[in-house]
Amino acid sequence: MTNNPYIPFPSKIISVVPQTAIDWTFRLESGITPVPGQFMELSIPGIGEAPVSISDFGPGWMDMTIRKVGRLTNAMFELKPGDILYMRGPYGNGFSIEHFQGQNLLIVAGGTGLAPVKSVISHFCRHRGQILDFDLILGFKTPSDILFHGEIEAWREFAGVILTVDRGGNDWHGCTGVVTRYIDDFKFHPGLTGAIVVGPPLMMKFSVLSLLQRGIPEDRIVVSFERKMSCGIGKCGHCKIDNTYICLEGPVFAYPQAKQLLD
Repeated sequence: MTNNPYIPFPSKIISVVPQTAIDWTFRLESGITPVPGQFMELSIPGIGEAPVSISDFGPGWMDMTIRKVGRLTNAMFELKPGDILYMRGPYGNGFSIEHFQGQNLLIVAGGTGLAPVKSVISHFCRHRGQILDFDLILGFKTPSDILFHGEIEAWREFAGVILTVDRGGNDWHGCTGVVTRYIDDFKFHPGLTGAIVVGPPLMMKFSVLSLLQRGIPEDRIVVSFERKMSCGIGKCGHCKIDNTYICLEGPVFAYPQAKQLLD
């Protein structure tokens, strides 16, 4: 692996796990230990490059959950274990595990927003004694859009889990409705509670408002603007809001700073 963080290096695909029809998790060989919430730039020479959040990691591997949305990702979905992807990074500012230790933690994630926060959930499931109450509210459009089915069931052993969909259909017997509906049901201890919110912009906006209305201090709420990523190094300007380059100073921000970043 090159020591230059701007030069892609080859990484062998260990496994490919379909999550939905258009979301697959690629496990890549990696000696990198990122901070949860950081992202990598993935590429195929001659086709293109794209930023992808790191969904989990461990000794010798890194998981990237990729959505099939265009020319590059179409090509990635043709790859199989043993093939090579190129990547560079990690980039950005991630979630501080220490920030939430010793308190209650609520994670609210919508859709593919679950991917960048998955490694935080994995950490606290492995180290359950580091926090007090641990709750997850996970929202998806439909049952067919749910990511990480097996992991979600395993998390129930360590955390309170609400899994909800906007539209359930006749075969769905779980929760329905937007995530804010279930934030309203929580009994908070504002001085002892921190929250992470990741997902589509409107979902994050109203989730944070609901948390603030229930007395959670602004500086105990953390959000991620992971959808704004582009080049990763602050050169293309795609992620810039006012004078802030999200890929350099974010994508993870405490809410007091995030609320100033109106795109």
